Amino acid sequence: MSPPRRLLPGLVLGLLALGGGPSAAQTGPGGAPPVDLIKVDGVIDAPMRDYLVGGLERSERDGAVVLIQLDTPGTMGIDWMELAVRVDRATVPVVVWIGPPGARAEGSGALIAAAADLVVISPGSALGPATPLDLLRPTDRIPSGLPVDADELPREQFSPQEALDRGLADLGDPSVSIPQDVLRVVDGHAVDVGGREVTLETWDEERSIPALTRFHDLGPWRRVLHAVSGPAVIYVLLSLGLALVAFELTQSGIGVAGVGGTAMLALAGYGLAATPPWWPGMAMLLAGVAAMTADVRLRRLGALSVLGLALFAAGSITSYGGVAPAVDVSPWLIGGAVLATGLYYLFGLTVAIQSRERMASTRRGLVGLVGETRGLLAPEGPVFVKGTLWRGRSQDGPIPAGTRVRVRRIDGLVLEVRAEPEDGPQDGPQGEPGRAGSREPEADPPA
Repeated sequence: MSPPRRLLPGLVLGLLALGGGPSAAQTGPGGAPPVDLIKVDGVIDAPMRDYLVGGLERSERDGAVVLIQLDTPGTMGIDWMELAVRVDRATVPVVVWIGPPGARAEGSGALIAAAADLVVISPGSALGPATPLDLLRPTDRIPSGLPVDADELPREQFSPQEALDRGLADLGDPSVSIPQDVLRVVDGHAVDVGGREVTLETWDEERSIPALTRFHDLGPWRRVLHAVSGPAVIYVLLSLGLALVAFELTQSGIGVAGVGGTAMLALAGYGLAATPPWWPGMAMLLAGVAAMTADVRLRRLGALSVLGLALFAAGSITSYGGVAPAVDVSPWLIGGAVLATGLYYLFGLTVAIQSRERMASTRRGLVGLVGETRGLLAPEGPVFVKGTLWRGRSQDGPIPAGTRVRVRRIDGLVLEVRAEPEDGPQDGPQGEPGRAGSREPEADPPA
């Protein structure tokens, strides 16, 4: 049977399960209980843990069989013992499928597999090692008090056949590559659930279709939180967010850079709370950015900037320096970030400040000059002053096109003007004050 035809029944039943309402969620073919597919892909952090535990609770309420599709290096920053106990004490059958082909169940992922009622492993996948149990604080020690026998945990990585030979996996079949295959393979197997024997009914032989399968997604919000909980993502968000906020400090107002930087720092803040770093290292990183920003503001670019860059580099290396290789920050990423940060703070921000000051000086020189409106000012429109077309704003009602106006003050990049009386002082060419053009303006421009 070709793969598209094998997929079709499962897809149709999955759609029915999602949209069929309460009656469709109760039983499958022949009155069999439904199957809840929970996909655990990647590091098991707080959002992924909540998704997994929520799926178990929903399955227990509905009396559904749980199929956990597992592909993970383990847990990070959460209570892995509590999660393993929750899987072990589930009141419904829990089947762990290490798949699709090429998947792995390492660290506490191997512990979750050991706590399940039945383990199916796909070809090309791997089970173990069971350590480290916490990727943030890696250690090879397996503590006591586990919900399973510690001897059942793999101390090294095993292939599917090795896992089956050692009794670490229950079923393995070369054809197991999609959830439908798993349901066909486990059908009819008896498992012990809380001291009672339950025979799995996950496949209808007469119609050659799987049991009613309900697909549960991580959800958009949890997906975002899951994405920003990794050390590398936290580091990138924090570095970019601080750079954008530092740029905003060189400007006269709040713009897109400030808003974007604040949003990045908010996401990085959640990540730091969910995945705590080595705080002395994080303090060095933040102190380094503060030192470089202060030196830019002081227009010195000297020893303080060099010290700040050194602190930033040291903080980048040590903040997540002790985590497991599966979740560490790449040295190439750190090296590129340190180089980019040095160029940005020591040169980029300096150029931005100098450009702002030149623009401010140019705008200050326009106060008191006479120009001409090139369109209706009601209240804003184009104004031609000193050989350049500017955005103008009338201070005293609409001003028609072609009217001589005098610049009274500057508001950011907008020239605030008033119509020049016909019998008022006559200047030279537009924007070049004559004898009368040197009178004091009504208000000084902002710095």
